[in-house]
Amino acid sequence: MQSIFKSIPTHMDYKGQKLAEQIFQGIILISAVIGFVYGLIIQQFGWTVYIVLAGFAVSCLLTLPPWPMYRRNPLPWQPVVSEVSGEPTQKPQESTKRKKHK
Repeated sequence: MQSIFKSIPTHMDYKGQKLAEQIFQGIILISAVIGFVYGLIIQQFGWTVYIVLAGFAVSCLLTLPPWPMYRRNPLPWQPVVSEVSGEPTQKPQESTKRKKHK
């Protein structure tokens, strides 16, 4: 069961995040305008809320899962550098010793 969850991709690249944010804001804005106009015409504020909530649900469905359209520009990572000697490399913070001032 756990292998099924591990096979699901859970990442987006930066351009995908920007696209998801633009889609989310666009759908929310359009549904808010449509809901406001429709609620104003029929004089029912409840319909305005329902339409905005429906827009929110649609935008969540389109933007929260990491769909393949959000993973088209992966980051070019640097290649792994293998250690030449058998000793692990020290971090810069570990190699420097701090002096105590009196």
